[in-house]
Amino acid sequence: MLIKFAALEKFIDKQKVAFISSVDTDGFPNMKAMLPPRKREGLKTFYFSSNTSSKRVVQYRDNPKASIYFYRKGIVRYQGVMLIGAMDVLEDAESKEMIWQRGDSLFYPEGVTDPDYCVLKFTAQEGRYYKDLKTESFTL
Repeated sequence: MLIKFAALEKFIDKQKVAFISSVDTDGFPNMKAMLPPRKREGLKTFYFSSNTSSKRVVQYRDNPKASIYFYRKGIVRYQGVMLIGAMDVLEDAESKEMIWQRGDSLFYPEGVTDPDYCVLKFTAQEGRYYKDLKTESFTL
């Protein structure tokens, strides 16, 4: 299987759920389903919105190691992309405004400047792709 990054990007863009993982203080992985990334730059950089007060943000600040996963389960076929790398917590105005969407004030009542609103920036280092009973690793 020869991976075509453009095809993986298109696949990721169609998914309605993203799974993100962090590492807790005991070294165990913690996974969470999220809305899809608000912005993506190739397969290298992904931006998610989150609550500054969340458990995940605390974990990323302590240990930025992270992974994200996207999948699609069809009737017969299963396809998945896992990326591993680092998650940064961004609270600067430019980052927050970059991914702010209409309706976000439902979750962040004070708007884009809400102190409980932050951006999770995931930067991938490598990945693994699964499709049709075949798996291939790749480096970014």
